[in-house]
Order: sequence, then structure tokens, then C-alpha cells
Amino acid sequence: MTYLEEHWGAFYLVTEWIIRLTMVVLVPLRRSPEAARSWLLLLFFLPIPGLILYLAIGRPRFPKWRRQRFAGNPRSGQTDAALTAAGADFPADIEMARQPVARLVANLGGMTAVGGNDLRLLYEYDDTVESLCSDIDGARDHVHLLVYIFADDDVGMQVVEALGRAARRGVSCRVMIDALGSRPWRSRVIAAMQARGVDAREVLPVRPLRWRPARADLRNHRKLTIIDGEIGYIGSQNIVAADFRPGIRNQELVARTTGPIVAQLQSVFLSDWYLETEQQVTADALFPATEPRGSVSLQLLPSGPDYPVSGSERLTVELIYAARERVVITTPYFIPDEGLIEAIQSAVLRGVDVRLVVSLVQDQLLVGLAQRSFYAEMLRAGVRLFLYEDRLLHAKHITVDDDLATIGSSNVDIRSFTLNAEANLVIYTPGEVRRVRAVEERYFEGSRELTYQDWARRPFMRKIAENLARLISPLL
Repeated sequence: MTYLEEHWGAFYLVTEWIIRLTMVVLVPLRRSPEAARSWLLLLFFLPIPGLILYLAIGRPRFPKWRRQRFAGNPRSGQTDAALTAAGADFPADIEMARQPVARLVANLGGMTAVGGNDLRLLYEYDDTVESLCSDIDGARDHVHLLVYIFADDDVGMQVVEALGRAARRGVSCRVMIDALGSRPWRSRVIAAMQARGVDAREVLPVRPLRWRPARADLRNHRKLTIIDGEIGYIGSQNIVAADFRPGIRNQELVARTTGPIVAQLQSVFLSDWYLETEQQVTADALFPATEPRGSVSLQLLPSGPDYPVSGSERLTVELIYAARERVVITTPYFIPDEGLIEAIQSAVLRGVDVRLVVSLVQDQLLVGLAQRSFYAEMLRAGVRLFLYEDRLLHAKHITVDDDLATIGSSNVDIRSFTLNAEANLVIYTPGEVRRVRAVEERYFEGSRELTYQDWARRPFMRKIAENLARLISPLL
């Protein structure tokens, strides 16, 4: 028997304790208390498997080469000039009390609020697809599309065919789809687009043997379309059939915009294109001379692991603290951290009517269990909780009083706050905020309001499952 075989047990035990003691020091660095607790719990019970998992997905940031590329992203002078001109020539009309929100968003995402925009809300799934295809058919110079899920089903092929028709007219079509979000369809849909002359790329491909592979947990979850630098789409809807999950039909909300804000959407797309391809796209038509299209004041907040601060989380917390009368949070996935929970509790104590609209229909078992573990806490705090029935409410938006709202791709969960690249549109014009509130009224009508007494009567074993899922919720 060799020395190693004779002392294997002691060696294994010492190794486990070295991992435990080392990770107690390392894990809390640059990590929320909730995530740190979950990782330490895993590492203390399963040190070696936990260490392997931590090395794979434990750090909420991109690898060094990706951070260097983001920091050195050479945004063109044309891009900077367009953004500066939009902010200077079309100043936003924002109530004095809301200006701190605009400054926060500008400091987080680097883009100022701009006026002179038009905004149209699209909440019917098929209407959004029809509107998008119609605008692509009208494109003269370029179509830029970035989406998390792009399928080759009937809906996806409608968009592919519209892109193909545009490409045949000489329109430059660039498409990015997230490699993991679109995994079941990516090869076929990219091949279909490339066969039609569309420059289609995977975002963050997960290939372990590939040079500089992407991590499976850090994804680009944005949903943006820019047409001729004049029309923009942003919201929650992917390019896939509403019922692509058997037995589940999605309900979405998308904003179609025109005006100076489109330059901000274009800037985010071009930045992401450079990060994936190292190609810097420049052309006069990318940022055409901006003209006022309406009277709506808007601002874009891009966020994600590339940024040093969690932008979507900071914005969500700030919106809740800014509320004077009412806050409505609509999200398919609700896994808050302690800071967000405290902001919600403080709002209720100030007398703010806080409403949370989530979906009764769930498409992810662990996430659904973890989400439901927060319901009792929210109800005890005085939050009104609405369970949207019949469909998976996949829309993601927040309204504050009658004059502030945000629509975009970010869920109210730790994944969107720290792991996903997201984009959210902030609306400062009361008339448009009231339109979003009208959509929320439709949600209330289609929902069942949950009471604390009803929720407390759920089976004991379900409570146990929810609490176990909550332990790992920062890792979901």
C-alpha cells in the first residue's frame, strides 16, 4: 500500500477543510449576502463538487478577455455625436421630483433622457409580430435585431422571410440570437437566415472546447430591433410562437418607438455586435438626422455583467423609493434580494399602494417554487398580490404613480439583476404612463387576488419545497 493510499482519508478531509476555509474568505467578495450564503452552504456540505460548480459559474461577471473587450469597445465618433445631439436637441420634459431617477439611469447606463419621441404599446402577441414584419418590409437601409429566443416555427419563419425579402432589396440585415436561449432552433434558424443573405450570429456560444468559451449562466437576454435608425422595438417578446411551450401561452408587452430614443437602442445593438464579432459598423444611415416624432420623454438603461453596477436592480429599487401613491410591479419571475424587499416594505409603510402581478401559470419548476416562497412575506408586509390566470404573463414592467414607468426585458429576480444583459426603457411622460396603467388594469381583471389567509392554507409539504428552493434562489 502506497503512502497516498494509506492516508487517503486524511488527505481528503484536509482538502475539504482547506476549500471551506478558503471560500469563507473569497465567496463574500463582490457578491450579495444572499448569493454568498447559498454558495457557502453548498461549499460546506459538498466542498469539492461545490468548488467545481463555483469555478464554472460562481463569479457573476464575464471572463477577463470579455471585460477587456467591453472596456475597450471603440464606440464610433458617429455614435457619440448622435447620442450627444439627441440629448442636446431634444431635451426631456421631466418633473423635478423625477430628475434624480433620470440622473441615476444616466450614470448607470451612460445615456441621458431625451424628448421628441413617439411610443406605441403592443400587448397582443400576433399584432407585435405583424407590426415588426411590416416595418421590416418597409426597411430601406438596415435591420438590426437582437433577441434571446429565435425559433424556426411559424412565427420565427415569418420574421425570417421578412428579413430575407429585405436582404434581397439590398437592406443590410444583422441578427444576434442568444446561443442558450435559442438552443433548440439556433442551427436551423441561423442557416435559414444566412441562406437568405442575413448576417446572423450566435451570442455567447457555449462550447467547452472552443477558444474563449462563454459561460452558460451569463446570457444576453435583451430584445431589441432597430430599423433604418428610425424605428425601435423593446420589450419582453421573443421571436417564437406564443404557445411554444406545450399547454402554455405567453402574454407580452412591447414598446414600438420612433424619435431620438432610437439612437440609444442602436448604440446598444452596435456595442453588442462589436463584443461578439469585433466588427465596428459605421455608416451615415445608422444615425439619420433626428426629427421629433412626438412629445414623449424616454431613456434607455442597458445593464448586465459587463457593467460594474447592477443597473436594473438599482433602477427597480429607486422606482419603489420614488413612489408617492402607487407602485405596480409586473414580472413573470419574482426573486427579490434583501434590498428590494426592504424597499417594498418601506413603500407600504409610507402608505404606498404596492401591487405585484405575477403569473399563476409557471414554466420553470425551481424558479416557481422559489418565487412562491416570497409570497407570504409580501402579503404580511401589505403588498397586494395578483395571480394572472390563463396565460404565462411574461411581460416585464413597473409603473410608479401616474408619471413614471419602465418596460423592457428585465425580470425582477437575481438572474436579471446580476447575470443577464438586459435593456429597459424608462418613460417620464404621464400620458404614456397612464397607457401602461391601462394595460395593468387588464391584468387585474384577468387575475385572482391572493390573500394571506388563502396562502397560509397551502399544504405543508409545498411550504417545505418552497423554502428549500429559496435556499438556492440566488443561484437560479
